[in-house]
Amino acid sequence: MIWLSYDLGASGDYEGMYAWLDDQDARECGSSIAFLRYSYEDDMIKSLEREISEAVSLNKRSRIYVIFVEEGRTKGRYVIGRRKSAPWVGFGNNNEPEDDES
Repeated sequence: MIWLSYDLGASGDYEGMYAWLDDQDARECGSSIAFLRYSYEDDMIKSLEREISEAVSLNKRSRIYVIFVEEGRTKGRYVIGRRKSAPWVGFGNNNEPEDDES
């Protein structure tokens, strides 16, 4: 069982994404979030990337994030795309600069 978050942009192929989710019997969990039982043989991330890429026309702005439980731990990973700056940065009271040193 996984949760899938998808952001395909304003002109994204939502019809292709919806068709793929419908084929998976996914459940709607809010704006652009779905819950589904996903079966795969070897590598879940590669399997999801392959299947979704075949079913959905993606572009450089497409982002798909999966949340799953593995060995009792909740994990998340981008299947397509990567993290971008959050729109809420700077709105809170925690405005201390980050230390870039490790």
